[in-house]
Amino acid sequence: MAKTMREFEGRVALVTGGGSGIGQTTALAFAREGAKVVVVDLNAASAEETANTIEKGGGQAVAVKADVSKAAEVETAVGAAVKKYRRLDCAFNNAGVGSMGTPIDLHKEEDFDRTIAINLKGVWLCIKYEIPQMLKNGGGCIVNTSSIMGVTGIEGSAAYVASKHGVVGLTRTASLEYAKHGVRVNAICPGVIETPMNIRYAKINPDLVARNIARTPLGRYGQTPEIAEVVVWLCSDAASFVHGHTMVVDGAWTAQ
Repeated sequence: MAKTMREFEGRVALVTGGGSGIGQTTALAFAREGAKVVVVDLNAASAEETANTIEKGGGQAVAVKADVSKAAEVETAVGAAVKKYRRLDCAFNNAGVGSMGTPIDLHKEEDFDRTIAINLKGVWLCIKYEIPQMLKNGGGCIVNTSSIMGVTGIEGSAAYVASKHGVVGLTRTASLEYAKHGVRVNAICPGVIETPMNIRYAKINPDLVARNIARTPLGRYGQTPEIAEVVVWLCSDAASFVHGHTMVVDGAWTAQ
């Protein structure tokens, strides 16, 4: 019996923040569907762990250490994908940092700058260096990670909210600029997801979990595979007419 062709067979997917949480789960999902995966993370050991897991499962992957707020490192990461696999078809620009939980008047300028540099400038840099490689292939797909805070607001998170709103605007603009060239650019807005980062925040503030669950009509945290499957779908041929879209995946948080 002939082997069933997987959706991403022969394609190359780059995932930033691929060492843990949503990024790691999405990297594994791309690999499951046949993609060769470039796992990018600031934590080299975490990136290697994800890549090793993919390879142990019979897939192909390479780990790259990079700080997405630095242009040279992003360029190197994208270059590593092309050097290793000769092309780039999909990108999940997911690396980011969370909220500081500080009112605007008490927020330190350096903390604001760091959040914007990673969450917003980092996505812009990734798009900047991914697009030229995709154009060489005649097209590609990009998914950027925004947040429910990219379409709403919340107290104590001005920098985070601003950065995630920026990702939505950046996504729409990139889509308008490159749709005619065969590059699809979309964004996801996850709700409260059970990631290592959110687990750490919950340990610092034990009441946080209860409040987040109370504000989520579905009554629970989301799980990383629930986000990964959306990302993979957005990069699939099934989503061929989906351009410049901001997809909320939040257990009805923003429906209220």
